[in-house]
Amino acid sequence: MISVQKRAPELMSKTRLRLWLKLLKTSSRIETELRRRMRIQYGTTLPRFDVMAALSRHTSGLKMSTLSNLLRVSNGNVTGIVDRLTEEGHALRVSMPGDRRAQIAVLTPAGRASFAKLAATHEAWLDQLLQGLDADDAATLHALLGKTEGEIDAE
Repeated sequence: MISVQKRAPELMSKTRLRLWLKLLKTSSRIETELRRRMRIQYGTTLPRFDVMAALSRHTSGLKMSTLSNLLRVSNGNVTGIVDRLTEEGHALRVSMPGDRRAQIAVLTPAGRASFAKLAATHEAWLDQLLQGLDADDAATLHALLGKTEGEIDAE
């Protein structure tokens, strides 16, 4: 017979495995719903939203390579999105001072206005999708996930 001490770590690992699968499933379902709503209501994509969000946080602009690293996507993906934003008047690509080969992407005033509207809607959607969590639940979950993130970063 296996002692309780030997079973406990195995049971905990199974619990953590189930937790990971639940986090993955929940995150995937939320992301799928956000993608659907963005496509239907705004004719846009989540990657485009992510690029605009990053550029809105960095008002002086970002190098294309920095933007792709920040979003953890390929340079080609970012370039395509920034090109479309530029064609629509929502972004500009300017040469970086001191390095004419490098370019900085920045949102235009029209891009900022468009993103502000989309960001407000995005926040409302997430508020709706996570309405089953009260303020204490949300704060606790946020803290626990932050603790896990910190442990991963420390490795």
